[in-house]
Amino acid sequence: MTRSNRPDKAQEFFQKQAAELQNQAEWKDWFMLPFLPNPEVNPTFATYFSRQWADFFLVSLHNFLSILFQCMPVPTLLNFDAECQKISLLQEENELFRQKLFAVQAEMHRLRKDDEEECPLHKLPAYVSNMDRLGDSELAMIPSQRNASQFSQPRGSSFLSSLLSQTKKGPTRSPQSAGASPTQSGALLVAKKELANNQSTKAKEVPTSTKDGKNAAPSEHSAAQRQRRLQDHGKERKELLSKSVSQSGERKAESAVAEAEAVADLHADQMQTKVSDARSKPEQSFIVLSQEEYAEHHSSIVHCRVDSSGRRVASLDVDGVIKVWSFNPLMQTKASSISKSPLLSLEWAAKRDRLLLLGSGVGTVRLYDTEAKKNLCEISIDENMPRILSLACSPSGISFVCSAAALSLATQLDSTAPSTAEKGVNQVPGKLLLWDTKTMKQQLQFSLEPEPIAINCTAFNHNGNLLVTGAADGIIRLFDMQQHQCAMSWKAHGGEVYSVEFSYDENAVYSIGEDGKFIQWNIHKSGQKVYEYFLPSDATGPFVLSGYSGYKQVQAPRGKLFAFDSEGNYMLTCSSAGGIIYKLNNEEKTLENCLALGGHRAPVVTVDWCTAMDCGTCLTASMDGKIKLTTLLAQKS
Repeated sequence: MTRSNRPDKAQEFFQKQAAELQNQAEWKDWFMLPFLPNPEVNPTFATYFSRQWADFFLVSLHNFLSILFQCMPVPTLLNFDAECQKISLLQEENELFRQKLFAVQAEMHRLRKDDEEECPLHKLPAYVSNMDRLGDSELAMIPSQRNASQFSQPRGSSFLSSLLSQTKKGPTRSPQSAGASPTQSGALLVAKKELANNQSTKAKEVPTSTKDGKNAAPSEHSAAQRQRRLQDHGKERKELLSKSVSQSGERKAESAVAEAEAVADLHADQMQTKVSDARSKPEQSFIVLSQEEYAEHHSSIVHCRVDSSGRRVASLDVDGVIKVWSFNPLMQTKASSISKSPLLSLEWAAKRDRLLLLGSGVGTVRLYDTEAKKNLCEISIDENMPRILSLACSPSGISFVCSAAALSLATQLDSTAPSTAEKGVNQVPGKLLLWDTKTMKQQLQFSLEPEPIAINCTAFNHNGNLLVTGAADGIIRLFDMQQHQCAMSWKAHGGEVYSVEFSYDENAVYSIGEDGKFIQWNIHKSGQKVYEYFLPSDATGPFVLSGYSGYKQVQAPRGKLFAFDSEGNYMLTCSSAGGIIYKLNNEEKTLENCLALGGHRAPVVTVDWCTAMDCGTCLTASMDGKIKLTTLLAQKS
């Protein structure tokens, strides 16, 4: 609360808790906290304002919660993500079923509409549909009326004649008659049967007699026959209509069931795909705790290195501005200096973290005291080789190596041409020197075979007995620092070697070259290649920053292009918008992309990884002068 400039919250806390805390001895000193103007400098409270204490507290809280969750069932409230995922899946399932319901309803509506359009085709003729209303008086026609009907047939008998004429045409059928509905065929059968019954009735009729007693029995018999015929006709018509309706209903049901099964299968496939994707999603190797920005530089960064204690960072830009700043507990600039001559290299003195080695472009090396904010000494290397390309201090701190090189070919041909974009511009003579850190005197010059060449990068192993270098001719050289001679060398890259580092177990060497390859070499088998991996162009350089009106800034690699974590299992590289962390899979000999550290608006040109504390801190510096400091927490599997 005091750290965030809210002393009122601290006073409110003690006012509410005073009754419980005033009798506890360990809380006695805390009651003066709201009244201290600068509690971070007070010995009692300084520890609680340090970044290290904040990181330790965060890690302890993370471990405590992890143990707590493993030992007890997770409450429903804490299972929030799983519940949200379950709810989203249920919502998607409901949406699919809703779409399925709408599809079935639309299909039923379409079928109902089709049935209404086809209904006139299934409508029975007027003669057949009106037969239920015919009485005995209408059917009992006298012979004279029948004879008269032969000359003037009513509408119903003309329909019967047309039907009979169609049936007597032979076995050939027209397409329309072949596709007739069951109701029409049923009407045709009923008309034929009715006509046959009428003819049999004519044959059985007896001429009328004058005696009423003799005619009574035949009239009753004919009435009973007419009643049976009407009943049979009604049954046949109902059977035909029910059959046609059942067939259309079965077709509708089958189509609806088939569509429902198809929608259900699609939904099951989608659910299975989501489950498989969720299971196949790998767990992250790191948790990003925080990301801060250092924005004191106003031009492209050349070098950015954290000291061995992990407390301070030294950064250098192309304008020769040096910044020494801390990030624990707060990000704060400790020292700042501007060089009159261009600076090309930077390195922390190993044992004395307050000292910096600075290599210039005019053949000098300076020893800079970051606390006194002044140069302790300055030495000249060689006027013929003015470019100090690389500096490396031994872990013991008693000596350092210095790589000096002649001017690049582009500079020799044209003083205005950039010395950063053309391939092979460092194919110039150079030399590698060993200097004493205390006396600042040269001890010896290493032999570079087959010929003196510019050394771009250097790195010591953990005890300083081995030194690995990468040169402009693409050759990696391994030096024995006890014998002070080259133990082995091999052709590593098709072009310059930009950056080299020892592996965690120091059985191998990693390198990045101008050909865009990241390669692991076995130093016990004379530089045998273990595996190689092609990195993106924005990880190896040259780095390009484009601006308005066709403006383009090109910068060659100078600082570290990759850095390892504390155990050597993960590697941080540059990218166009930040840094990328890869996992080194030595068994399968591949690189696995684990995490992207974004936040930059310009290409990142150099990186570093601080492993002094449990929470690893990654540094990524870009061409717009911004430096991102990302604190990570490793996920232990």
